[in-house]
Amino acid sequence: MARSLNKVMLIGNVGSDPEVRSVGTGSRVAQFSVATSRRWNDRNGQPQEKTEWHRVVAWDKPFNLVDIVEKYVKKGDRIYVEGEIEYRQYQDKDGVTKYSTEIRAREIVLLGGKSEGGGDFGSREGSAPRARSAAPSGGGAGGAGGRAGAPAGGGGYDGYEAPPFEEDDDLPF
Repeated sequence: MARSLNKVMLIGNVGSDPEVRSVGTGSRVAQFSVATSRRWNDRNGQPQEKTEWHRVVAWDKPFNLVDIVEKYVKKGDRIYVEGEIEYRQYQDKDGVTKYSTEIRAREIVLLGGKSEGGGDFGSREGSAPRARSAAPSGGGAGGAGGRAGAPAGGGGYDGYEAPPFEEDDDLPF
């Protein structure tokens, strides 16, 4: 069978405080929305912008992301979400078939606070939590730790500042 790939990477702002609930199986799930925007100039040179809203779902099993989302993710936060697209259909209470498109999160990284341009990295006290689906060795669920971004300053790419270049003649290679 041929390989396939279903991977989504988003950097945007959280649209509302996450909703955390328990489901019938005893698992917990967190849901929140993330807004991403793209900008361009139309044929007349006028700036245009379009915002897309993405529904993100984070489960406690197998990735244990619910605790991170519940504790740290708030409306307006700048966030990186990596996961996969999942399409679902279900019947509502009136028997009408409903369709849903969701991003099933595998990794979540908090990038900073409420910032339109993404330049507000490191605005939280201490380290920004980072949750991953698996440890580098491939075993078990990950946890929190590490800094998710560098302080914004001059140049850079959408709020990311390049690390300073240092010449070091003492390198062994």
